[in-house]
Amino acid sequence: MRIRIVDAFTDRPFAGNPAGVLLLDTDAFPDDGWLQNVALEVNHAETAFAHPLPGSGDADWALRWFTPVAEVAMCGHATLATAHVLHTTGSHEGPVRFATRSGVLVAAPAEDGSVTLDFPTAPLTPLPLPEGFAETLGAEPLTAFDTGPNVGDLLVEVSDERTVHALRPDLKALGAHSARGVIATARAENPSLGYDFVSRCFFPNVGIDEDPVTGSAHTALAPYWSERLGRTALTGLQASPRSGRVRTELRGERTLLGGRAVTVIEGELQSAALPRGRAMKHGGPTG
Repeated sequence: MRIRIVDAFTDRPFAGNPAGVLLLDTDAFPDDGWLQNVALEVNHAETAFAHPLPGSGDADWALRWFTPVAEVAMCGHATLATAHVLHTTGSHEGPVRFATRSGVLVAAPAEDGSVTLDFPTAPLTPLPLPEGFAETLGAEPLTAFDTGPNVGDLLVEVSDERTVHALRPDLKALGAHSARGVIATARAENPSLGYDFVSRCFFPNVGIDEDPVTGSAHTALAPYWSERLGRTALTGLQASPRSGRVRTELRGERTLLGGRAVTVIEGELQSAALPRGRAMKHGGPTG
């Protein structure tokens, strides 16, 4: 069984957000305990597991995502990474439809190697600022929004880009304010640098102190900044230490997320690590 580490939302190795990707040659997922153990062993923000579906359905592949400690409802960078692996290994040609906990998600590769994801737009519900939250975050938010069940974050805008870069939140206390974590954002200080807004994402509730680049968060950032900036097509910079850029295009109830990916590691799970009762098959669906 082949396993790959792919850096997503970047065009160079050791940047963007790394994800583990396993393409399974089965018609169902192994048990959840095995999936979670593999994700813990990979120990990146997300590990994606996918298996092919019959050709007559609404989707081509089934897809699930696990952090080292939990399964999540939606993940952008690991979906991008999976689509990249399917395309570069010849396991799937053209747009791929993934059956997920968040519905059918489509990933369309382009000739230049980039991939565009079609995700549901996150509904934004204004919230009063939680008491004591400014001290927890390390900055005074201007606004706060709930991002709905698929994303599960608290989205807050702070005063400027420099404040986003300087955040040093109390991660233990931060986890009490949302299901997954907190997205902190601000308008770009200098749009001529090629991005319109910045963000950082802190997800202590799923074992990720700070996520390098978060596609799912941009399904909330896209409608938020499109309304404020008066444009449907934007580029976001996630200002983590690894950093990465996400192209967004708001299309009503759907949001397009665009980016590139690079495979940096390819290996093989050994027999002792395979699901119980499954013999090693050399080669497998990825060639």
